[in-house]
Amino acid sequence: MNMTKKRQRRIVVLSGDGIGPEIMKEALKVLEISGKRHDLRYELKVGFIGGAACDRFGVPFPEETKRLCVESDAVLLGSVGGSKWDNLPYEKRPEIGGLLDLRKTLKLYANIRPLIFYQELKEISPLSPSIINKGVDLVIVRELAGGIYFGQPKSLSADEGLDTMIYKREEVRRIATLAFQLASSRRKKVTSVDKANVLSSSMLWRRVVSEVALEFPGIEIRHMYVDNAAMQMILNPHQFDVILTTNLFGDILSDESAAISGSLGMLPSVSLGKANHLYEPAGGSAPDIAGKGIANPVAMILCIALMLDHSFGMQDASKEIFYSVGQIIKQGYRTRDIVSVNQKPVTTRAMGDAVCEFLFKL
Repeated sequence: MNMTKKRQRRIVVLSGDGIGPEIMKEALKVLEISGKRHDLRYELKVGFIGGAACDRFGVPFPEETKRLCVESDAVLLGSVGGSKWDNLPYEKRPEIGGLLDLRKTLKLYANIRPLIFYQELKEISPLSPSIINKGVDLVIVRELAGGIYFGQPKSLSADEGLDTMIYKREEVRRIATLAFQLASSRRKKVTSVDKANVLSSSMLWRRVVSEVALEFPGIEIRHMYVDNAAMQMILNPHQFDVILTTNLFGDILSDESAAISGSLGMLPSVSLGKANHLYEPAGGSAPDIAGKGIANPVAMILCIALMLDHSFGMQDASKEIFYSVGQIIKQGYRTRDIVSVNQKPVTTRAMGDAVCEFLFKL
């Protein structure tokens, strides 16, 4: 899609907590260069969310931030949460009243997280060379609107905690269709992960996924229990192409996939909504390293690439950013989380500058 003649795009920036502001700063530098290269006209709107919003406004997702997000063309999110706010009332915790409310507001229904593996980082992967040398190329499609995080009733007392895990047919059909469509442009394999041997919600999940599979005869479908899937991701990740799973299981498996790459700081994600999409890195707020200038900005930078692709149809611009990141990794740039023996780590800013410099010279 040629964006040159399109209207100015409104991008909402929610840096959030912990390392969020640091990595967001580097990502926006990359956006500026890419925007100039491809004549993307955009306007940045800054909002507050999570603990930062609690400190400033007393709530984790202020109405003004909500309005900005609803009226945007895309939302960039850094991170939310930290031990500083752990003792707040349940509904005011950054992850609950902030992140989950944001997902509900934007009607986000699917999180897509590709596992991007760089051979230059294989030394820091926990997997053995015999496994990792086979290559890893998978994407996790996580249902985001249903399941145990949103199911009702939900309650907490001194003696009992209650969460309800519920799925409706239309929710499963929607996410399954997306996964099969994605697989059609990849290696044409879908692994649906559930716990259908004990959970009623998973029994429905497996039934509906099997029905959707009949509509995609060219796609191989395989069902796997979540405990086995977690093990198989470590024993033989090469077997997976598209992993389709529920909200809770996807939350867990996607972080496991990040470990294969060597660091949560390397993986971006996009959460798809009905009107606009949310882009956020896989890692958390990491308050223990916040403000030290050592956080890895790569995942946040690659969120810019995903945004250019999914929200603005600028595939060439997206590929340039992915390519630039790959090249600086080849050149030996490493933040502390991905450094190997005898390598000197660079700062958050230096990592961002290196990507910007390479992108500028393309």
